[in-house]
Amino acid sequence: MKYELGESKIINGIEFFRVVALKDFSNVKKGDVGGWVTSEKNLSQKGNCWVFNNARVYGDARVYGNAWVSGDARVSGDAQVFNNAQVYSDAKVSGGAWVYSNARVSGNAQVFNNAQVYGDAQVYSDAQVYSDAQVYGNAQIFGNARIFGNVQVSGGKWIKAPLMIYGSQHVICHSSPRKITIGCISKTFDKWLKDYIEVGKKNGYSESEIKEYKRYIDFIISSVTK
Repeated sequence: MKYELGESKIINGIEFFRVVALKDFSNVKKGDVGGWVTSEKNLSQKGNCWVFNNARVYGDARVYGNAWVSGDARVSGDAQVFNNAQVYSDAKVSGGAWVYSNARVSGNAQVFNNAQVYGDAQVYSDAQVYSDAQVYGNAQIFGNARIFGNVQVSGGKWIKAPLMIYGSQHVICHSSPRKITIGCISKTFDKWLKDYIEVGKKNGYSESEIKEYKRYIDFIISSVTK
């Protein structure tokens, strides 16, 4: 036994227990008070996995291996976080989602349904990955990106089409081999690189939103031309 269940409290009708370390392991010291679980099935007694701060793991969710959940993160449903993965800040992992290997999910990001994030992938800011999507390798998904369906993302490369990202203003998609569609406007790669500022201003984009969409454009182009 590496931890026991300590104080309890009711949150939204669910009884949570704070975990208390019974011995030293990894960066945790005997007597350290961690985050919240609903039962021992949520956090393995083996390995260096731990729930820190005000993070909550509940339902049938499991954290095991050397995974960490910290900050105000939430892991729920049938979700699994394992290997050396970390979920932190205000991130949420739920449903049947898996986060594993060395993956990181942070900020206000959400990974849910049957999505998987693994390898050295990072999902952060307000990004969402869901509905069977897979993000892995060195991929980084951030901003207001929405990755879903049968899309697979590895490093800077979209392995499986179609790709669709829900940005802060309009949907952007790689609509044909060398074309990108943003909202109802389709242009070739070269035209978008030339016109993105002008088009953004005409559509009322802020400076930060124009930069956001330029990142999406660059990402799609790099994935095709590598």
